[in-house]
Amino acid sequence: MKLRKLRIRAGWTQRELGDKIPVHHSLIAKFELGNETPSKEINDLLDQLLGADGDLSDLWEHVKRSPVSDSLRNLMEYEAKATAMHMYQAHTVPGLLQTEAYAREVMHHALPWCTAEQIEEKVAARLARRGVLATEAPPLLWMVLDEAVIRRPVGGPSVMGEQLACLREACEAPNVEVQILPFSAGCHAALGGSVTVLSFGNAPNVVYLEGGTLTGMVKDSKGVARHSHRYDRVHASALPPTASGRWIEKAMEDFGRCKTYEPT
Repeated sequence: MKLRKLRIRAGWTQRELGDKIPVHHSLIAKFELGNETPSKEINDLLDQLLGADGDLSDLWEHVKRSPVSDSLRNLMEYEAKATAMHMYQAHTVPGLLQTEAYAREVMHHALPWCTAEQIEEKVAARLARRGVLATEAPPLLWMVLDEAVIRRPVGGPSVMGEQLACLREACEAPNVEVQILPFSAGCHAALGGSVTVLSFGNAPNVVYLEGGTLTGMVKDSKGVARHSHRYDRVHASALPPTASGRWIEKAMEDFGRCKTYEPT
């Protein structure tokens, strides 16, 4: 946003600014939207060209110190504004409902190059995302979870049992629905990656993809429609919420965390 304001103040189009770097104008668009962070060299040149007096350089340092990636930061901004989130999660419990121990285990294995301190910063950032569900008017959160999400022992029985108990308790909230997509559903439209459709009161839907080369935000109407269709097909193949709750309870029993479920 800061870059866009400076460019407009200078009277340049994205193409004209890109030519002065030089980089393709589509990259300038990604910088302005926050979908990508420029290299330090390009950022410093932008600061100089636009007369930012070091503001862009200071912002770059702040972004690089942040424990979250560009794509995740973008997702968090949309989560904070969403009125509804419909998601299919292929491999892990959604970040919005992860426990601290579960999140730490996922981060530890997904980011083996990070130090313990960096892992803790990322865990704290992930836990902070749960704040969007604690507002006076929280968004609808409708999740379809692959059976692998509740069966894979992330962190061992204790960590996984605690996570499933948290997930089952979340199902009691009026704005949260959970469905399980069983292995018996076979091949499906979102196989291999996760899909999140975010809806807003007065703005078009957007889609966040996670997995392989598709990772990132989709905003164009045709792309959003296509990926929303993929989600709808997966949603239609999932177990109903009540039956899904029983599957989660059974998984909790298998991990030795409970014999019967009693909501708090």
